[in-house]
Amino acid sequence: MIRLIYLLACQTFRWIALLARSSAAKDAEILMLRHQLAIAQRNRPRPRFSWSEKAVMAAPLRIFSNQRRSQLPLLVTPRTVLRWHTRLIAWKWTSPSRSPGRPPTPEALRQLVLRLARENPGWGYRRIHGELLGLGHKVGASTVWEILKKAGIEPSPQRADRSWAVFLKAQASAIVATDLFHIDTVFLRRWFVLFFIDHGTRSAHIAGITRHPTGPWITQQARNYLMDLGDHAESIKFLIRDRGAYFTDSFDAVFHATGIRVVPTLPAVPRMNAIAERWIGSCRREATDRILITGERHLRLVIREYAEHYNRHRPHRSLEQRAPNRLTEPEPLTATDNTRIHRRDRLGGLIHEYTQVA
Repeated sequence: MIRLIYLLACQTFRWIALLARSSAAKDAEILMLRHQLAIAQRNRPRPRFSWSEKAVMAAPLRIFSNQRRSQLPLLVTPRTVLRWHTRLIAWKWTSPSRSPGRPPTPEALRQLVLRLARENPGWGYRRIHGELLGLGHKVGASTVWEILKKAGIEPSPQRADRSWAVFLKAQASAIVATDLFHIDTVFLRRWFVLFFIDHGTRSAHIAGITRHPTGPWITQQARNYLMDLGDHAESIKFLIRDRGAYFTDSFDAVFHATGIRVVPTLPAVPRMNAIAERWIGSCRREATDRILITGERHLRLVIREYAEHYNRHRPHRSLEQRAPNRLTEPEPLTATDNTRIHRRDRLGGLIHEYTQVA
């Protein structure tokens, strides 16, 4: 009984002393005890403190007096906590250590270097370095070389593509082909269609339609075609045509005057003018063979509609499934489940064109 009375008296004095303390000191002590309790409840033989837990215990310890600090029930000694606090202060006022050597290359710059190397097989690391400087990237030539080496990209002479496909594609921008094909109307009248097609862009140009393709008429259509090209005619170096009698010397002279070399195809070798022959086949399969042409006016309408569809909407495998007149336009937005699709009919619904609704 006497011991119980003694313990109650001691606890009563502790409560009286606790009432005299400030609320901030009591809250700090509660937080400290809760933090230690969370560490002690871990399923480990011995609690281990992480860097953040040491900081949480060391920072608020300065609030307590030396006497109160020695009375706190801590999992470690007060001297250890003070040592943690000293390290925390030293870390705050000491500049972070920097690893020796150059700083790492940004990932965006590395991807740009690899993109330039893949899109330009003939560029070496010096050429890529100069292009980066022109784009505002301050980087050393040795850094470019190291990026290419780590990515496993060979030097420019080894990775340059010298295949026939690449060679012919590079020559296509300077080649234009022409040809003449006939359409029989429902009244058994034959009309001839003269067209030109650019090998580089696959853009087709309908020059004229006539029943009698004479030499003077075709020569005049050639003059009109060059006038429509304007300054673009200077980039053309070759014109491919067949050996038809309607392609006279005056026709060739029109192109020779502008520096264009006329290349006749060999007899019975239509593959020498394959792109023009392919356009004729596409026009027949997709339009004229599926319609009964009644006359010249109807034929002009059908050919004009198909040529516009071919140039502005029809995808081409050689152009990465893009239309000839849309090579410079931005790619369409990525379609989602809510994207609305609009259909436009040409030639009375014979041809359908699909676009996204804005």
